[in-house]
Amino acid sequence: MNSACLPFSLRALRSILNLLTILLHTRLQGLLCVLATLAAGCLLAAAQPAYAAGPCTATSGPARQALLELYTSEGCNSCPPAEAWLSKIGAETPGVVPLALHVDYWDSRAWRDRFDDPRFTARQQALSARGGSGFVYTPEVAVSGGELRNWDSASAFSAALSRIAAQPSPVRIQLMLSGSGGQRSVDARIIPTAGAKRLGAQAYLAVYENHLVSRIGGGENDGATLHHEFVVRQWLGPLALTAGSGKFQQGVNLAPEGAMPAAGQVGVVAFVEAADGEVLQALALPACE
Repeated sequence: MNSACLPFSLRALRSILNLLTILLHTRLQGLLCVLATLAAGCLLAAAQPAYAAGPCTATSGPARQALLELYTSEGCNSCPPAEAWLSKIGAETPGVVPLALHVDYWDSRAWRDRFDDPRFTARQQALSARGGSGFVYTPEVAVSGGELRNWDSASAFSAALSRIAAQPSPVRIQLMLSGSGGQRSVDARIIPTAGAKRLGAQAYLAVYENHLVSRIGGGENDGATLHHEFVVRQWLGPLALTAGSGKFQQGVNLAPEGAMPAAGQVGVVAFVEAADGEVLQALALPACE
């Protein structure tokens, strides 16, 4: 062997080995990044509802989602800011199922809220009675069955959501929408988790609609144009459960004003409420095409 070539060969070999080491290290880092991303995605999927491709279905995750109820009225001039807040929360905050329930006690000859329902007033009165005040007002916010007076405090609202999301849900909800056009069928199944059968629990179904507009012709909001999101258009329940379990099929109308709303504008919500008013789990399913 030519001794003059030996140093060059060793240098070349060292360079090749260094290059291979760098490539191997880079590939391992990339693989670890991929595995970490997949793990994070799996954890997020476990905490959020699962939406299946094909049929219009959803299944709640293992953690509780917060039912966010806003009691409001078109006759109340302090309600539009609260409705704007609800719209923002519903669009930007995971783990929340928002509903706007329009009460009827603001109605007058000057203006009647077209979305009102005396059942929402009765539900708000029950909420107030549980809290011991016996007083109802608008806007009022309830989170998973309990009044949240300082809902407009970002820290207080975030803390309330965190407390709920940290708890495993004692029930699982499965929803399926079938049919086409405005008249649909909702199949709902309530499944208690192991050791979590709560006596007196009941289920509710609601149809909600977004992007609704009212031009007010009287009352405190006279002359205003109001924009509403997550408005309850149909309310079904309470639906009795047996040892925390139930299976229901209900007809719903997704087009209460005749024309079918645009995609993403309408959907259904199911929630399970214990006898003491605590909401154990909630799930929203936007209507599919």
